[in-house]
Amino acid sequence: MKIVVCVKHVPDAEADPRFSDADHTLDRAGVDGLLSELDEYAVEAALRICEAGGDVTVTALTMGPAQASDAIRKSLQLGAHDGVHVQDDALHGSDTLATARVLAAAISRFGADLVLTGASSPDGSLGVLPAMLAEHLGVPQVTFAESLTVEGTTVRIERDAESRSEVIEASLPAVVSVTDHANEPRYPSFKGIMGAKRKPVQTWALADLGIPADEVGLAAARTAIDGVARRPPRQAGEVVADDGEGGLRLAEYLVSAKII
Repeated sequence: MKIVVCVKHVPDAEADPRFSDADHTLDRAGVDGLLSELDEYAVEAALRICEAGGDVTVTALTMGPAQASDAIRKSLQLGAHDGVHVQDDALHGSDTLATARVLAAAISRFGADLVLTGASSPDGSLGVLPAMLAEHLGVPQVTFAESLTVEGTTVRIERDAESRSEVIEASLPAVVSVTDHANEPRYPSFKGIMGAKRKPVQTWALADLGIPADEVGLAAARTAIDGVARRPPRQAGEVVADDGEGGLRLAEYLVSAKII
């Protein structure tokens, strides 16, 4: 079985994100990045299926500039067998629609029985990529998996809704998104870190996927950012001294702030 895990290189949450003055896109080159923490759960789910037995390979797939290869490198250190990096200058500014098209084209090129993703990405938080991938690939989608098993040609997930638990099955091939409740991602071992250096990583351009450059990127995006402004500095709080009327003053403040 061939498992493909879509991974993303995202800005470090501890870093100060910056945006380009020219086109308002995220300055990925000027901000430290790393493998999305949410994607680590998808990588772990793939590795556990692999360790359960059978002829299973795990490929980490990403799209992005040169530094996005760090997301693949981390996936290989965790245990993925190989990686594919779609890199092309024309991809700059691509929205989720273009991203799904490119990733689906890459997956179609080498084939996959199971495609795993994180539930969303912390830099965009849209959570729609799995559905778009499934549409492009023409396969079932099963989303927000909190547990995941594969038996033969069937994938089975469990997830919790507000008032019930759901068990959903789909036939392979399929796309499955995995939440941060699905497992506990492992840490790379020294052996894994050293072994990752010998694992193959292919780099593909848009031409390799048969996608015209003018159909992706900022100019072809269906969404756009009109402006960017820094968050205003946090204002100092108001201290209410309890002189016997502290509760009343606190209630008045909450009412004035329309909190209650």
